[in-house]
Amino acid sequence: MARNDGVDRTIVRNHDLKAPGDVAKMQEHNEREKAHYSNQDIVPERTAMNVHFKAPTASYTEMFAQLECEKVISTRGLKPDAVKFGELVFDVNSAYFYNHGGYEFAKKFYADAYRAAVEIVGGEQFILSAVMHADERNRAMSEALGEDVYHYHLHVVYIPVVEKQVLWSKRCKDKSLVGTVKETLMQVSRSKKWASRPALNADGNPMLNAKGKQILKSSYSVLQDDFFHFMRSAGYLDVERGERGSTEEHLTVTQFKVKAEQRRLEAVSEQVAQAEQALEDTSAAAERQEQRLHALQKETKAAKAAALTAREIKEMGKRNPLTGSVTLTAQECVELKKHAVNGLSARAEIAKLREQLTAAERTASIWQQRYESLHEKYEALKKKSQPYLAALKAAPEKVRAFINAILARARGEQERKQPRREHGRDAEL
Repeated sequence: MARNDGVDRTIVRNHDLKAPGDVAKMQEHNEREKAHYSNQDIVPERTAMNVHFKAPTASYTEMFAQLECEKVISTRGLKPDAVKFGELVFDVNSAYFYNHGGYEFAKKFYADAYRAAVEIVGGEQFILSAVMHADERNRAMSEALGEDVYHYHLHVVYIPVVEKQVLWSKRCKDKSLVGTVKETLMQVSRSKKWASRPALNADGNPMLNAKGKQILKSSYSVLQDDFFHFMRSAGYLDVERGERGSTEEHLTVTQFKVKAEQRRLEAVSEQVAQAEQALEDTSAAAERQEQRLHALQKETKAAKAAALTAREIKEMGKRNPLTGSVTLTAQECVELKKHAVNGLSARAEIAKLREQLTAAERTASIWQQRYESLHEKYEALKKKSQPYLAALKAAPEKVRAFINAILARARGEQERKQPRREHGRDAEL
């Protein structure tokens, strides 16, 4: 997957658990003993689907002590800081299981992988725990495919041991026993368990370099070979051998995540742009509202002034109680004429504004009809193009290649349909 060649590869990684803290952390992770995890891809609702091919009977360190007490293993001569625990992680890229049916296929695959682990470790009694994790979501593939995809893998915690024969020494009273095997121990030894081995040729003989020295093959390389050949023998013929320290799955996830983060960045950038535009629109709207408020304040002042003027007009003149006639002063006559002229001007202005309002309403109605018509066409076009957009989102490269092929074919047909001018006629022109 990391090579983008569509090949599924078996991977097995070996980790040394050097300190007691490393062992405890590994146990918490493998056995899902924590209430919360920093890894957001762990889905607690699926933890019950994890499969134990060998469940621990106590803590890893307690099981180690029990095996030592029962003399299944020996730590005789072991340094205090020696590595006593190891972990094998068996893995194939997520797409392999997704393409073969997912969870049920993964259980079968890793049941066979566990049998390979038993052979690699040297016996099931040296395995403390073997659990297939089915609750870790492959976020990148899930986002790319639009559905939940899970990354199935197998954790095997074991004790690295080698067979050690203890011989009778010269101090033995029975001299006939000197040099013979006194006892056979399963010695805890990480260094001897994973010591380099001689590389063999096709005939099974050790390979030598130009100086005549044996060529050594890393035990981790042998580990990859053993796992690959075991799974091939178990019937999994559609997988290839991985590489020591390979990050196939991790590179694949990284590539997916980079693309996903790019899409997120683009989406966030678009949201920021929209927010900035909305802020700008809001600021403009606020400015318009402020201008309208000033206009209303002016209108209010004008209305107050008009109301005051109307009251003053009503109070103008002095009524004769006997005849009922009203007598105006010279100043009152001047004011009344001025208000009459202003009233006539205002009526003309109001009539003009009413005509403009009617025309504006008519124009707005026309634009509303145009908008509704265009919106209907847009919705229809959006509905027709929905399958294309969905296909483009799911497989952009394939869609672009398909369209380019169609356009290239169309251009070819158009070129063939164009009449060719005769050579003689071209020369005359």
